[in-house]
Amino acid sequence: MDSVADAAGLRQRLADAGYIAEESLATALYLASELSRPLLLEGEAGTGKTAIAAAAASAHAAELIRLQCYEGLDAQTTLYEWNYQKQLLAIRLRDGASQKLDSVFGEEFLLERPLLAAIRREQRCVLLVDEIDRADEEFEAYLLEVLSEYQVSVPELGVLTARSIPIVILTCNGTRALSDALRRRCLYYYVEYPDAEKELAIVRAHQPQAAAELAQQAVRFVRELRREELEKKPGIAETLDWIAALMRLGIGALNAPQARENLADTLSCLIKTAADRDAVPPQKAALMAAKVV
Repeated sequence: MDSVADAAGLRQRLADAGYIAEESLATALYLASELSRPLLLEGEAGTGKTAIAAAAASAHAAELIRLQCYEGLDAQTTLYEWNYQKQLLAIRLRDGASQKLDSVFGEEFLLERPLLAAIRREQRCVLLVDEIDRADEEFEAYLLEVLSEYQVSVPELGVLTARSIPIVILTCNGTRALSDALRRRCLYYYVEYPDAEKELAIVRAHQPQAAAELAQQAVRFVRELRREELEKKPGIAETLDWIAALMRLGIGALNAPQARENLADTLSCLIKTAADRDAVPPQKAALMAAKVV
């Protein structure tokens, strides 16, 4: 894992990895690394929280280990399981060779899952606990315990302590309220939708072949769309997908004749529910496009 001298250096590395970060975000990521404190990223879906963790791993030249949370997730699933096939094979081989059977609950039979893998890496990694608010309070409490001690107990092996302290990033979409205990343990950063200047910089970084006029108009259109009362507001990834679709159709500007003919058909990149489709019919989308050109 590469060390970073300061927040400014980390910000530049994030940019090199394709993520345009505000100074405040770079500082929060830098402090999370230096203080070995988890960083809680909160914000609406589509604001790029998961991408921050991937960019941080790239910036530090570290492995990214991801734990995707969901309802019903239990601690055991995130820690380890035993390789039963390997255990059975070892038993058969040793029986056949008339050798004494040692324990089949050694580390060579242990399958590490994300939490255990993150603290057992020799080199420091980035652990992403994605959508922690989808897991229940019981798992949240267990995660807090692990992140406080950076050790876990495996009955057959005893206590396994961290070989390295990972950089921990948690994301939250606001599905449910998180406990005060978890919030106190973490550094905190709220991820907003990017302003027009930043979103345009993101487009230029990820879609450098897009015409300047198209990139500017597309960003303005998406920002107008986010002002609507939608169930699923388009995120940054949707902006990039839409621009890629427009370019694939040979559309170089939203006021071009082909754009007026095909605009409604391309909105499948931005609008993802039937209710939102009804909220933005083709006529309304055309008026919005005319507004931003």
